[in-house]
Amino acid sequence: MLTRPPLSLDKAIHVLDMGLRTVFSPAIASRPYPAADTLSDANTKHEATLTDSERKHAAALMRINHVGEVCAQALYSGQALVSRDPANVEALKQASREEVDHLAWCEQRIHELGGRKSLLNPLWFGASFGLGVTAGLLGDKWNLGFLAETEHQVAAHLHSHLQELPAQDHASRAIVSQMKIDEEHHAETAEHLGGATLPTPVKLAMRLASKVMTRTAYRL
Repeated sequence: MLTRPPLSLDKAIHVLDMGLRTVFSPAIASRPYPAADTLSDANTKHEATLTDSERKHAAALMRINHVGEVCAQALYSGQALVSRDPANVEALKQASREEVDHLAWCEQRIHELGGRKSLLNPLWFGASFGLGVTAGLLGDKWNLGFLAETEHQVAAHLHSHLQELPAQDHASRAIVSQMKIDEEHHAETAEHLGGATLPTPVKLAMRLASKVMTRTAYRL
């Protein structure tokens, strides 16, 4: 029988350090920037055709995506902190590492569009960390089920952004497209590891919370 690893001061310090870096420090990606090719000299004309309102809208959408990645870091940290199965912990950590790339890409694109990150990132991180711990305490199958459902909803959300982004904003589209691929892979991994299907009321509650977050992050 798997037992939950004891919480230690080292783990607590690690989570605090990760939270501070996620919220206040620029993220560093380990993979190439998906928008690099679209911003080459041959394609800068597409950037130039974006109107001020289109840039503002695109920046707000990318800010929402950045908030989602802040939440992802917190969720995975909370879930991994109390998970019983080392294999699940490693899966969560691997997903978290890939989400750092998303965090860096979104931040870079926000700056390119002349936007800013959410003013409420500390709040998003704290609330999501609490949700992650709660999911982890329910047991690994529900922990992984929560991860899978989260990623399915994020992938659907990213799909909607591909419909909303200005047609000529190829850079943002390239980033969102790669993020969507990664999120779908994370969901598949969680299901493969034995994630349970969450009850419908829980899924609906998650969607409602997501709507509140996205509407708020669009402006703040």
